[in-house]
Amino acid sequence: MLNMDDAAALLRTGRVVVFPTETFFGVGCLATHAGAVDEVYRVKRRVHRLALPVIAGHVDQLAQVAARMDPVAEGLARRFWPGPLSVLLPAAPGVPAPLTGGTGRVAVRLTPHPVARELCLLAGGPLVASSANISGRPAVTRVADLDPELTVEVAGVLDLPPAPPGGLPSTLVEVLDGGGGGAAAGLPRLRVLRAGAVPVQALRDAGYAVE
Repeated sequence: MLNMDDAAALLRTGRVVVFPTETFFGVGCLATHAGAVDEVYRVKRRVHRLALPVIAGHVDQLAQVAARMDPVAEGLARRFWPGPLSVLLPAAPGVPAPLTGGTGRVAVRLTPHPVARELCLLAGGPLVASSANISGRPAVTRVADLDPELTVEVAGVLDLPPAPPGGLPSTLVEVLDGGGGGAAAGLPRLRVLRAGAVPVQALRDAGYAVE
């Protein structure tokens, strides 16, 4: 098992580690390290066309991976961050192509988990935070349930409280241009790309038209 300082040091050198998040245990690396991003795909047996989610410890870290947020995305951030809402944004110049799955966009969120947040800050940048499982197998909330096929491939595991609560993964949304029609006219529009921990009704209650 790793301590916080060792985990951050490994991440800074381009290694892949497992750590707790606000949903499940995650496996990840520095999001700006192209070789490490490729390694996350490899250890998860994940196809490259599926972009990897990214967490940040502070909103200032987002500039390393994402272009400036538009006013609608900024409103989402003020309302739902830190929290399990991932927002799809245009990638910043120079971001490793594998991080975006070839889409040119990156899914980011500001993590509320104290360990994940501190790890981002100590490592010096936002982290890939994909669920710590072989693709197609269940995500886990306990180190004891981590798949040995995955843990043997990473540099180590950081297991500090609080434990991930489980439940649903982060909700993933994209901002749509223009206003909706009918009753939703004039409201900023979102499309939910993955349902998750932030319910659609919570987005609607916050003043968004959701597709």
